[in-house]
Amino acid sequence: MLTVRGLFTEYATERDGSVKAAQDVSFDVPQGKLFTLLGPSGCGKTTILRSIAGLEKPTAGEIAIDGRAVYSFAKGIFVAPNKRNFGMVFQSYAIWPHMNVFQNVAFPLQVRRLGRKLIREKVMRILQAVALDKLVDRDATKLSGGQQQRLALARALVMEPQLLLLDEPLSNLDAKLRDRMRFELKRLQRDLKLTTIYVTHDQTEALALSHEIAVMNEGRVIQIGTPRQIYDQPRDRFVADFVGSTNFISGTVLAVAGSRCVVSSPLGELKARAGDGMEKSAAVAVSVRPEDVELSETEPVAGDDGNVCKATVIGRDFLGDYLDFQVAVGDVVLLAKAHPSLRTPAGETIYLRMKAEKCVAIRDQ
Repeated sequence: MLTVRGLFTEYATERDGSVKAAQDVSFDVPQGKLFTLLGPSGCGKTTILRSIAGLEKPTAGEIAIDGRAVYSFAKGIFVAPNKRNFGMVFQSYAIWPHMNVFQNVAFPLQVRRLGRKLIREKVMRILQAVALDKLVDRDATKLSGGQQQRLALARALVMEPQLLLLDEPLSNLDAKLRDRMRFELKRLQRDLKLTTIYVTHDQTEALALSHEIAVMNEGRVIQIGTPRQIYDQPRDRFVADFVGSTNFISGTVLAVAGSRCVVSSPLGELKARAGDGMEKSAAVAVSVRPEDVELSETEPVAGDDGNVCKATVIGRDFLGDYLDFQVAVGDVVLLAKAHPSLRTPAGETIYLRMKAEKCVAIRDQ
C-alpha cells in the first residue's frame, strides 16, 4: 500500500554543514499492517515519517500510495500534505485546549464543511472506538494523559485516512499507562485494519506492536523483518545490541556448513547459526540473549545442538519473577536470566548451556 524507494534527505546547518538524515531508504508496507521505524535519536526515522506526510521535501527518491506517487524527484511530483489524506499523531498531542472532546474531533470535518448530522455520526463512531464516547462534553485539558492520547488518535482517525502516521505517541505517558495504551493502540489498529507507520526508539513498543520493523542507524535502514526475525536473527552487531540485551563472545570461524558454523572462542568451540555471507576464518561476535543462557548446578549434556561451559557466579540480582546472574568463564563475563529457585551464591561454580540455534555468529566489524 505504501512504497518508499531510494529516499534521501539532507539538511544544511551552520554548525555541522550537510547532515544526511535519510540515505537510500526503501521499504514497502502492505495494506492493513503496522510498520515501525525503530532506532536511536537522530537516526532519521522522524525525517522519513515527515517526508511521507509531506512535511519534509526529500532530495531524492519516490513515495507512492496505492501506486500513486505523492513524491518523486525524477518526475518532479510533490503532493501537498493536505492532499495526501494521511492522519498523523505527534509526540505532543497538540489537542485544542479551548475545545471539549467532541469539538476537538469534529473540527477537521467542519473544515471540510460536512453536514452537521454526518459529522455527529462520524465523531461518535470514532469516540466509541477509542472509548471516549462518555466524555464528549469534557474539556480537553481535563482529560488524563491516556485520554488525551486517545483523543489525538480519534482526531486523526475521524478523517478516515489512507495511512496513519504515529511519531512516538506514547513517550509522554508513565510506564504503566504506556503499557496499557500499547495494547489499546494494537487493538485499534487491527480492528480498524489501519495501515500504520510507527516511529519509536522503544524496543518493547516496536516488538509488541509491529507486523514488521525497520531498524535504523545514521540515516540508513540496517535490517527489515518481523519482530521475531529482528530479535532472533540480527543481521549485525548494532541490531543485536540495540534490540534487547545480549552477550557478545568474540571469536574466529573454524568451519561453515549450511546455516551453521563452529567458532573458536575464549569459551572453547561454539556451535552457532551463521550470519549472512559467513566464511571460514572470519572474525565474528557470537550473540546470545541472557534468557538463552541456561544455568544449572550440575553439568548438563551438550548434545549435538548445545554448547556447555563451566563458569563462576560473580553476582545475582533478584527481580521478582527471575534472577539476573553475572557469570564468568575465564575473562568473559556473561549475563543470564534464571528462575528464582536457582540459589547458587557468588563465588560458586555453575554450568551454562547455550543452544546452537540461539547463538548467532555476526561479522565483527
